[in-house]
Amino acid sequence: MTPELVVQLGRRSFEAVLMLSAPMLICALVVGLLISIFQAVTSINEATLVFVPKIAAVMIAMVIFFPWMMSFMSDFTREIFGMIANMRH
Repeated sequence: MTPELVVQLGRRSFEAVLMLSAPMLICALVVGLLISIFQAVTSINEATLVFVPKIAAVMIAMVIFFPWMMSFMSDFTREIFGMIANMRH
């Protein structure tokens, strides 16, 4: 296994993790921001108010994006298996 292959594999793995986690993280960020704005406008300073809507939003995002995530992971897995099959000692 060449150093270039290791670097490429690490880079692709990192990209896959970012791509797969981005929809849920962005959804949680948007919901958290909206709730923070709501708290600032209404002067409600409850720290626990954010958790349940964020969890619900992340679960909804996961349901919506799950088919795309599975397709992405299947393609990534095939690519990795192809790299393993083409490796020379």
